[in-house]
Amino acid sequence: MSLEGKVAVVTGSAGGIGRACAIRLAQDGADVGLLDLKEAELAETKVLVEKEGRRCESIAVDLTDREETASAFARLREALGFLEILHNNAGGAAGSTTRTFPKADAAQWDAYLDLNLRVAADCSRLVLPEMIERQGGRIINTSSERAFLSAPGMTEYSAAKAGLLGFTKALALDVAKHGITVNAVCPGIIRTPLTDAMPKERIAKAIASVPAGRVGEPEDIAHAVSFLASPGASYVTGEHLLVAGGRTIH
Repeated sequence: MSLEGKVAVVTGSAGGIGRACAIRLAQDGADVGLLDLKEAELAETKVLVEKEGRRCESIAVDLTDREETASAFARLREALGFLEILHNNAGGAAGSTTRTFPKADAAQWDAYLDLNLRVAADCSRLVLPEMIERQGGRIINTSSERAFLSAPGMTEYSAAKAGLLGFTKALALDVAKHGITVNAVCPGIIRTPLTDAMPKERIAKAIASVPAGRVGEPEDIAHAVSFLASPGASYVTGEHLLVAGGRTIH
């Protein structure tokens, strides 16, 4: 569905899922603001978005720094206008995922929660006043299948992504009366530079656990985000959409 005249912001858009989602939103007609720490890769995403004929503004920013983040959102608003769609995609492993909880220190816990949960809350807080004033908007959070299906060494990550689902539901209730929807996508095993670097044996084992029989592509997530950002999803809020090839079916 067309997003012509809309402005979307995608955090964590230097590559992988974030890049695919930014491109898809541009293909749907939205102008796109890009935020990520990786300046060179972010510039590459900007080129790809602009190839779709849309306006694009990219800002390299440490999203865990509240002052930097607030400044970046102000710059996007000045350059692109009303930020009507926010895709909180920034997140991931803030450190080693091989240390079980008893062996991980408190700093690792804080880092995971900051990157995967607090950043989404901070970014949402920055766009909500104008969304409420204009009585409309979309917030889409990237959680994970790990909110449902964890593994050893994933305590901090699973807790943060599960917390993001709680945030999604609670915020949806707070803002529904303003015409704002808040939903989450929960990717499974997706092909990214990180998975491409994994040993072949580990990838084969992962694929064997997916009923669909394949690793997902970033575009699989982009399709889901596109729907949740669209006018057709105006009656969908507080929900999560698992895009995991059936791996969480039980």
